[in-house]
Parts: sequence; C-alpha cells; structure tokens
Amino acid sequence: MKSPEIMKKNIFAKFTAFSMIVLMSSTAIFAQRTKRPAPPQKPKPIVFAVLNDGRTLEPIGLIDKGALVEASNGSDDAAKLKKFSTTYYKPNTTYKLIFGGADAGTVTVKKNDPTAECSTNQAEASFVSAKAKLKGMVMGLATNAAVKKAAGVRRLPTAAERTEIESLVRSEFIKNKIGDNVARNLKYHNLTALDVDSDSKAEMVGSFWVETSPTERALLFFIAEKGTNGKYKMGYSEFRTIKQDDVMSGEIKSVDEGIYHELLLDTMEYDGDTTDEVFTYIQSFEGASFNTYSRRNGKWVKAYEFANYHCGY
Repeated sequence: MKSPEIMKKNIFAKFTAFSMIVLMSSTAIFAQRTKRPAPPQKPKPIVFAVLNDGRTLEPIGLIDKGALVEASNGSDDAAKLKKFSTTYYKPNTTYKLIFGGADAGTVTVKKNDPTAECSTNQAEASFVSAKAKLKGMVMGLATNAAVKKAAGVRRLPTAAERTEIESLVRSEFIKNKIGDNVARNLKYHNLTALDVDSDSKAEMVGSFWVETSPTERALLFFIAEKGTNGKYKMGYSEFRTIKQDDVMSGEIKSVDEGIYHELLLDTMEYDGDTTDEVFTYIQSFEGASFNTYSRRNGKWVKAYEFANYHCGY
C-alpha cells in the first residue's frame, strides 16, 4: 500500500499533466481562431497627367474594368485626400512615363501635402526619359497599370502634313462662321502626329485658335485621321468662342497663353481594345479638366470627363 505522501505526488503529477494538455489545447484553439493580418492591398491602376515640365503629377482617373473612374478631387474631404496621398504619393514611388502611347521612362514622386491650399491632390515629381522632352505644352501621362506594346510615335508633323491639316482647320473655322480672312490667320498651341493603332498612319491632334476681335478668340481642338482616300479628315472636333468678359483674369491674353485651350497630354490604351485613347488637359483659373477620347465603331467619342478643383484665382 502506497504512502499518503506518494499518493499526493502522483495526484499532483497527473493534475499538472492534465493542466498542460488543457493549456496546450486552448493555445492551439486560440491560434486557430486568431486571424492573421491581411496583406496590404495593391494600389488600383491609375492614370496621372504629368505637367509643369514633368515636375507635377495630377490624377486623371482609376482604371476599373476597362473604364476610367474618378480617383481624387481637390475638393474631397481631408480624410479622403490623406488616404489618396498615402496610397499613391509616398515619396520615391515610381510610375511608368507614357509618351507616344508607350513606356518611355519613369516618373518618381518627391512629395505631396494633402493639406496644401492649392495642390491637395497633386504631387511634386521628377522624371527620367531618353525619349520624352517634357516642356511647356509638351506633356505626358504616368501610370502603374500594365502598358501594351505600342508604336511609340509622337512627333512634329511634316511640312506636307502641316499644310494639309491647316487647310482642314481653316475649313472647320469657316464652317463655324469665322470669315475666310480671319481663318487664314491661324495660330496654334500644338499639332502632334501620333499612331494610336500602330498601323503606320499618323493621326493628328491639334489645338488651334484665331483672333476674331481684340476681345474674342475662336478655339478649335481636333483629332484628324486619314480617310480611305488617303486624305486627312476630322475624326473629332470641338469649336468654342471665348470673350474677354468670360475670362476670370479679365484679360484675353490669358487665352492666348493657353488658358481654356484643350491640349494633348498623350495616348494610352486602357479599355482592352487595340486603339489608344487620347488624353487631353484644359487649364483654368480654378483647377483643370481632363478628357479622354476613344475610337468606337470607327468614330471618335468623348469617353471620360473629369474636373479637378485646385483653388480660386
């Protein structure tokens, strides 16, 4: 017969062993029930305008199922602007520079202040490219999306192309009741040859204007392409007149310098077809507007519009 002391030791040992089993089981169950932290979400595909000689990034839109949707507006609340900045504007974040519809280098974020008065959703940036010379009204795009192989054509028109396009532009002004004498005094901010579908036939995107009076201007933005006869025709055009009274600065010369004109940014394919979309930029006194144009069923249509608020003039 075992002594009471030995029996106590055996009972203690069994109790200790049982307690360890219970503790280990509880730990295992707890571990199974504890959720592991979710991995950080990959930023959604986005397209930026590259402005100010390549020193500024401004959002155009997020790519969602082959369409552009609004990403961040300068008028958004502070929490949304901060989230956007944290997601897309971390210092040293690098994006592809798009020039001629192709990957042509990199754009790197330097800094952003989502509380800044006039640049809440813009970022200071720098770019590196052997091809793109971003200066003045020669601008580009930036993205983190996959970029299809493109022709990479972006050039000045030849003398023959320019002559043909200017004749087409004069006809467009005359069609909009601008006299022939006035329509011959063409001025332009840009005229660029592109190849949006890699068929070796250049499309032309241009922004022209004429002085209709000392205090009024007539503006024309267009996309021109070659028809079946080998001659250029308007694929899309938008004519506008602006009077000095409509200019926030009160000076018509602001229009002559580029304000209110629709200007080419670049091209990029994002909706899953074989033709690049044309992206444009319109600067105003209280922000900027961005448009994209798609060729659908053989016709150029406006596919996306976005107005981004900066601050008052």
